[in-house]
Amino acid sequence: MGNVYELENVYKTYRNDGKEFEALKDVSLEVREGEIFGIIGMSGAGKSTLVRTLNRLEDVTGGTVRFYGNDLASLKPRELREVRHSISMIFQGFNLLNQRTVIENVEQPLRIAGTARRERRNIAREMLKVVGLEEKENEYPARLSGGQKQRVAIARALAADPKVLLCDEATSALDPKITGEILDLLKQINTERKLTIIIITHEMSVVEKICDRVAIIDDGTLAEIGDVRDVFSKPKSKAAKKLVFPSNPFDPSGPDGTLIRIVFDGTRASEPFIANLVEQTGKKVNILSANTRSVGGIGYGQMVLELPGDKEEQKIIKDFFVNGGLSVSEVDYK
Repeated sequence: MGNVYELENVYKTYRNDGKEFEALKDVSLEVREGEIFGIIGMSGAGKSTLVRTLNRLEDVTGGTVRFYGNDLASLKPRELREVRHSISMIFQGFNLLNQRTVIENVEQPLRIAGTARRERRNIAREMLKVVGLEEKENEYPARLSGGQKQRVAIARALAADPKVLLCDEATSALDPKITGEILDLLKQINTERKLTIIIITHEMSVVEKICDRVAIIDDGTLAEIGDVRDVFSKPKSKAAKKLVFPSNPFDPSGPDGTLIRIVFDGTRASEPFIANLVEQTGKKVNILSANTRSVGGIGYGQMVLELPGDKEEQKIIKDFFVNGGLSVSEVDYK
């Protein structure tokens, strides 16, 4: 499988009232065909600007954005329109037309493309079936829940038969249960239709649930990129650690205290590591926080532990966890 997108040394600078602001700084990455690729960052990190370069809603100041090998900056208007037809988007605010019925909303991209009425109606019905809303085709958006509105938006996006689906904070307005259902639907669409999906979000839980790989954007730069499991279990950058570490409200109890984070996957989740530590080494740790989550369909757990102040004891404890196959990293609590 080839690359859908290739970004090389991308810069984006905004100029306003004689001042310059660099929204993107030397970003290079690729998105592979058929994958679910996450782009995550805090508000203002530059991820929305990055997404707008993917369909050339923003021209880059420097560098290159290629779509299936074609430099977007070199495309003529007609060629750019064709590219945009193959890139569908769904948004946080759904962007449905309130005066049109559900099926008319789904037909909208086909109407713009000049598809014959009967054909576009058939396609729209098929897409509503994909998202499980065929019985709502004659309803108006005002009568739908938030989750149903987003399903209509997904059906509309699929109606254009895109090569790529861009999801810009698409679940931010939904509660956790509905978010889970929408993400499951996107995963199903990706699997069944081999559709490349790019998810832009500020929530690590969204990335962990369905993404294959993730790029972490921080202050306009690419802080880290890799398989979601690798980034989750062994984050390297400060931005990644901030996103994946459990929030820990506690400081060490003393000036010499050290906090570590241990991560274990589903194959080891049933093992009593802390009890084994005490039994086999005689060393004790203080559990400050713990949680479990699903990452790419595999259950992961993580704990933040406070170690004793003695350096030799700390080494024995860390070695015990590492030898047990756990990922161990120090937590910067300052």
